[in-house]
Amino acid sequence: MQVYFLCTGNSCRSQMAEGFARKYFPDWTIASAGIEKHGLNQMAVRVMSEKGIDISKNESKLIDVDFLNSSDLVVTLCGDARDKCPMTPPTVKKEHWGFIDPALIQGTENDKLRAFRTVRDGIEKRIIKMRSK
Repeated sequence: MQVYFLCTGNSCRSQMAEGFARKYFPDWTIASAGIEKHGLNQMAVRVMSEKGIDISKNESKLIDVDFLNSSDLVVTLCGDARDKCPMTPPTVKKEHWGFIDPALIQGTENDKLRAFRTVRDGIEKRIIKMRSK
């Protein structure tokens, strides 16, 4: 199974999804990318490390059309990626998991951490549900 997680900047949500998918599905081919490259968000690295998953070496990447077209499943994690994702062959299944961008949350560090943890935990639940499909 080959799965591609996409979001706008490949800095938070898609990186977290990639990290969880690699943990739960070590035999699958997993990757993530963005419509743009925004760099890896350090708050995402921090909250994933709380779950024992190290994404600190990940890099923000642009969509690879060949990988996209050869994937079994493409998951978009934001409306921007869903709307701007290149066309795929009919053999590629698409799912949209809409999550807020935790990097846009204003407030204290605790407010931001809470948002990142909420999104992280929501993504993990969706990844776990993939096992039953």
